[in-house]
Amino acid sequence: MDIISDTDQMQQRALAEKRAGRSIAFVPTMGFLHDGHLSLLQEGRRRGDLLVLSIFVNPAQFGPQEDLSSYPRDMERDLAIARQAGVDLVWTPTPEAVYPPGYATWVDVEGLTDTLCGASRPGHFRGVTTVVCKLFNVVQADVALFGQKDFQQLAVIRRMTIDLNLPVEIVGLPIVREADGLAMSSRNVYLSAAQRQQALVLSQALAVAQLMVQNGVTSAEEILTTLRRLIKAKPEARIDYLQICHQQTLQDQVAIDTDSVLLMAVFVGKTRLIDNGFLL
Repeated sequence: MDIISDTDQMQQRALAEKRAGRSIAFVPTMGFLHDGHLSLLQEGRRRGDLLVLSIFVNPAQFGPQEDLSSYPRDMERDLAIARQAGVDLVWTPTPEAVYPPGYATWVDVEGLTDTLCGASRPGHFRGVTTVVCKLFNVVQADVALFGQKDFQQLAVIRRMTIDLNLPVEIVGLPIVREADGLAMSSRNVYLSAAQRQQALVLSQALAVAQLMVQNGVTSAEEILTTLRRLIKAKPEARIDYLQICHQQTLQDQVAIDTDSVLLMAVFVGKTRLIDNGFLL
């Protein structure tokens, strides 16, 4: 497994691989890898001749009061997981290389970024789309793999890829969960033991919503009212957003149909967790 930090070297390697007729599968991450990332790497191994993993904690997608400085990092562990997953190349750029002095160009997807995480984290998706576009350009990816836990992010990246005619196939893979149902996230490490138990309310809320729909409830507001009550019963849980949206437009829905997806962000203590799931 090769490890490259230099951006020009990474791009030249990618171009050489493409000239040799090899396809490139790419998994962009912020590191602190878990089984959710591993599922992306395993699928990427099946889809590309060269499997590239990037590890880059992107400062442009963090707000001024967010956890950039404390975001969990463990490069040695990440590299061990990458080797086990059969990664061919790990790219570890520095912030200075991605955003050099005088940097002034940004990618902004309108509409899809106005709601949900985009509403509660202003500027977040501008940072995401900008860095992903740059990573795609350097890595020359044929296929890129993302987790569906970041449902809005996946929708935004798909929109950007279409709008900018980027020659990359975007693949979204299902949420990987702990045995008790909690969606895997690098931020789960922030939770105390008590908070970890309260965090299960997210997956419990999804299960309740799905059961209500199975029992014939079609009113989005009726479902959301029940879920708000369930979540607010947890002493350290605070709802950031709780919405039932159309899976493609991310617009709020009044009635449940096959396109309905429940999307939620909940603070448990100071830790912001997200989860989602289809209702039919």
